[in-house]
Amino acid sequence: MGLELLRQPRWRIIDQSHVGPMFDARQSFAIDDTLCTSVGQGGSDAVVRTWVHHDTIVLGIQDTKLPHLQEGVSFLKEQGYRVIVRNSGGLAVVLDAGVLNISLILPESKKAIDINQGYEAMWELIKRMFSVYPVTIEAKEIVGSYCPGSYDLSIDGKKFAGISQRRVRRGVAVQIYVCVNGSGSERAELIRQFYERGLQGAETKFTYPRIVPATMASLSELLHERLTISDMMLRLLQTLRSFGAELYSSSLNEKEWSLYEQYWQRMVERNENSLPFL
Repeated sequence: MGLELLRQPRWRIIDQSHVGPMFDARQSFAIDDTLCTSVGQGGSDAVVRTWVHHDTIVLGIQDTKLPHLQEGVSFLKEQGYRVIVRNSGGLAVVLDAGVLNISLILPESKKAIDINQGYEAMWELIKRMFSVYPVTIEAKEIVGSYCPGSYDLSIDGKKFAGISQRRVRRGVAVQIYVCVNGSGSERAELIRQFYERGLQGAETKFTYPRIVPATMASLSELLHERLTISDMMLRLLQTLRSFGAELYSSSLNEKEWSLYEQYWQRMVERNENSLPFL
């Protein structure tokens, strides 16, 4: 169902996977909104953007309603992590040098994109990137993982990636984080402790996930092979080429930079309002 979305005639590649530790995750969400607007208005081809952020916890909107949020955030900062709030749904996730984020940014200008079609496209992309391995990549909720959802990607019941979507001005961003290397269970333990401190046993209307660290792993752990971000980039580009698409590298153009300033300011204000104690 999502395969037709991957068969774009041209893919504009924006690779920000090696920008470095100073790259602020708030910038990424502002950039994706910028590109959604540009693609949705016909000002750009479909985009594949890749991005890596160092030692950052990205919270969802529901996380900011934790009864003891400040204690939870203080714990994360003590562990050396920056904390931001994103502008899309979902719950807390860990980003670090071993986690690759991929955004597929697609136009809805001619035809609406069903939400499941967006998820299926990303799932299909990841399956094809790893088709040489004798494993089955499933899409289903992994109970006990952080930021659980019906399109958690897993191998043998262990989650290594999660997908989300955002729609802005007739553009759709399908975003995935992929735990490429490092310990998936250690990342999950960090989020488990965040919720423990953020909840402190309090009853809440929203049901926060009960994290079981053993439900999560990285691709390197699951495939028993040392994978790097560069390996992933190569697989991604080769897979996109296999659909017959023309690929070209790019950065934001002048009009997009102007849009970006607006979306960046919104992200800054959202974070100031959601995390006033930082």
